[in-house]
Amino acid sequence: GLGFNIVGGTDQQYVANDNSIYVSWIKKDGAAYLDGRLREGDKIVAINGKDLKDLRHKDAVELFRNAGYHVSLKIQRRLQPQNGPVSHRGDGDSGGLPLAAILVPGLALAATAVWILLRYRQRM
Repeated sequence: GLGFNIVGGTDQQYVANDNSIYVSWIKKDGAAYLDGRLREGDKIVAINGKDLKDLRHKDAVELFRNAGYHVSLKIQRRLQPQNGPVSHRGDGDSGGLPLAAILVPGLALAATAVWILLRYRQRM
């Protein structure tokens, strides 16, 4: 497959008053993940030039299943988060900086400061 799941359609609106198709989950190490351009929450406007407007969910799924080996997606990136999570993985990823990106440099700086203080005290 293409390595992602979709939600939405005329019969299963994901966003109120919007029949669009959205990416709900990207499979790690799948085609979409390895390509790196598609994101969870993206609206898929067209696949291989075929407009996805006003399709039932199952009809959209069928288009994706029959897309072939060379797939072209026209997407619209979501700028504002909607109410509720998009991801169905349940991993709690907020999309911001990982906590380690803040803690590791801070701890390294603190360890360096302690080391300098101890070396300074030994010399006195």
